[in-house]
Amino acid sequence: MPVITSIEDLRILAKKRVPRMFYDYVDVGSWTESTYRANSDDFQPIKLRQRVAINMENRSTASTMLGQRVAMPVAIAPTGLTGMVSADGEIKAANAAKKFGIPFTLSTMSICSIEDVAQGTGGHPFWFQLYVMKDRDYIERLIDRAKAANCSALMLTLDLQIIGQRHKDLKNGLSVPPRLTTLNLMNMMTKVRWGLGMLGTRRHNFGNIVGHVKGVDSLTTLSEWTAKQFDPALNWGDVEWIKKRWGGKLILKGIQDVEDARLAVASGADALIVSNHGGRQLDGAPSSISATPAIVNAVGSQIEVHMDGGIRSGQDVLKARALGARGTYIGRAFLYGLGALGEAGVSKALEIIHKELDLTMAFCGRTHIERVDHGILLPGTYPT
Repeated sequence: MPVITSIEDLRILAKKRVPRMFYDYVDVGSWTESTYRANSDDFQPIKLRQRVAINMENRSTASTMLGQRVAMPVAIAPTGLTGMVSADGEIKAANAAKKFGIPFTLSTMSICSIEDVAQGTGGHPFWFQLYVMKDRDYIERLIDRAKAANCSALMLTLDLQIIGQRHKDLKNGLSVPPRLTTLNLMNMMTKVRWGLGMLGTRRHNFGNIVGHVKGVDSLTTLSEWTAKQFDPALNWGDVEWIKKRWGGKLILKGIQDVEDARLAVASGADALIVSNHGGRQLDGAPSSISATPAIVNAVGSQIEVHMDGGIRSGQDVLKARALGARGTYIGRAFLYGLGALGEAGVSKALEIIHKELDLTMAFCGRTHIERVDHGILLPGTYPT
């Protein structure tokens, strides 16, 4: 086993252990992937101010997100098909988050269902991410299921009314259901560790959909249903309806523009996430970190602003916090850990990010995350 010191080490190991079609699903952007790359690359020009001869004892990365205490201002982002990266992947990731003391967010398009995760974590509260489908009766029941499972926040994704084109997915046959070509099957057969895990679980379908939608009881009917369901007519009126139906903490994900941020405030949401869906939707959109300061400046005093996209280190978390993001999210970073080592890999990813966050904060002359602001950044190197 190689010594693992970074998220990149986990990525390399995951690439070896996860079937190509599912690894590429994680590690893909739309069209030319320029926004996908920019999400990570745009952190690099932001430079940190090193301070010395400051007492670095008694450091703390503890904070809050949506009023919830967190060990660091990081949450696990909702990701579809997590249970195909590693068997029962959503349960493994949720348990790693629970042990570390940060929020876990379950995707509508998860393999493990809401009920599976609730049972698998001993009823520990988690967040649930909602895609709005045309079948409003299904959406109402899905919201009610999240309530029954004691989910403590609902995350409404606004930037997937239609699905962006991802070339690798098309070439790999990553569809609903996946197209099991001879090449795909041969590749899966080389991933023995992954295959044994899959043989040991009954969870291979979209657990929040199959068995919960009338007439969807096979891979064929699931494919037909999902192909028609993402709703291009989604609008701010739907946000109002969902907020009322949910009745709890509401997060709006997919905000990239100041005008939309102001509409998010007007909707009564509790938080918004500056996000471009990991570069998987509009290629050519700005990176999340470059879009964050303008949104924080416009609405940060009225709503909790979070940021998602491109975070691969604790330094990235610190830079996002310095630019005004109250919380951050990791998607690919935890999936690399999951694919590499299962639940232990997710824990390892969180440990790596936390250690980098803690040490970098200290080198910048701060001992508590709550006192981090743009003063730790070198002027002229960061977006304003």
